[in-house]
Amino acid sequence: MTYSIKTLNNISDKGLSLLPASKYVVSDDIENPDAILLRSCKMHDMEIPAKLKAVGRAGAGVNNIPLDKMSDAGVVVFNAPGANSNAVKELVIAGMLMACRNLVLARDFAINLQGTDEEIGKQVEAGKKNFGGFELPGRTLGVVGLGAIGVLVANAAIALGMRVIGFDPLISIDKAWELDAHVEKARDINHLLQEADFVTFHVPLVDATNNLINADSLQTMKDNVIILNFARNGIVNDEAVCAALDTGKVYSYVCDFPSNLLNQHSRVIALPHLGASTREAEENCAIMVANEVRDYLENGTIVNSVNMPAIELPRAGQARLSMIHRNIPDMVGQVSHILGKAGANIVHMINSSRDDFAATLMDLEAVIDENTVNELSSIDGMLKLRVL
Repeated sequence: MTYSIKTLNNISDKGLSLLPASKYVVSDDIENPDAILLRSCKMHDMEIPAKLKAVGRAGAGVNNIPLDKMSDAGVVVFNAPGANSNAVKELVIAGMLMACRNLVLARDFAINLQGTDEEIGKQVEAGKKNFGGFELPGRTLGVVGLGAIGVLVANAAIALGMRVIGFDPLISIDKAWELDAHVEKARDINHLLQEADFVTFHVPLVDATNNLINADSLQTMKDNVIILNFARNGIVNDEAVCAALDTGKVYSYVCDFPSNLLNQHSRVIALPHLGASTREAEENCAIMVANEVRDYLENGTIVNSVNMPAIELPRAGQARLSMIHRNIPDMVGQVSHILGKAGANIVHMINSSRDDFAATLMDLEAVIDENTVNELSSIDGMLKLRVL
């Protein structure tokens, strides 16, 4: 069987090479693909192709994908958590150094110097006092969100001699084990904001994090705090932070989301969305998501999906049923009944659910006929059924 993969952005060849030409056709102009691979392309206004089974986001955030529509269509959406973590971690550390050492302002000053080299040297000596900064050791970094990126940032800051306080009410056990033992736990977000000299965010943009830094929360923070946002635009209120920069409440704001307002402020360092823009991160993301999509298309395995449950089953028998369906009673019973009528014996199976949706894998002793497939597909609540 040959699968068609549509690319909506440039995907690293390191990932695409894992989709062999004997089984996969990969192109950016396929009309009705089995799967879509993308990075930042927005899919919200796209019609969902009838054949679409999987979407692979070569990155962590999935704000550009209409998850509800995909789930209702039985389309599994994958991402690549952790694949770009080191790239973002390094940029956060760079952002802290650029801000506390005034490197951007100093660079702007230096490149505008005029005159002979001797005259420039005199201007340097006279002007450098305007760009004196401070060092990281002994300062407190608040890390909001202790997932793959936040843990790396926290541990790196500890290694640099900083005090680190973290906040994440949903931290996983695995990530908690990865944290340096010196990272302190904040009682709540307000406690973190009051303690920190630097604050960095590594959380998705949801109702709870939208406008998290605003005029009110800024007043609870230390004077001359440095705020870093390499997570999502909207977590920090731009107007409020610019007003706080003008009063000296905030020393510098470093982010990955330029705008007309931010670009006009001398104490804002707004970068062109560089968080995951390293060769290594792009390759890691492409490799991870290509493997995820391939394993799902060929085996029905679901790993790192943002909208469907994880599921995996060693292959046995002559055929496998891969089913995405609503999480309602008697789905598995109805499937078993139809297979029983057709004389199809189940070798082994697994069922897993997540909120309103579920996935089931069944290995059968023999291949079932088209009529049985059609009957299974017509079960109320069955969203996507495939015979592998």
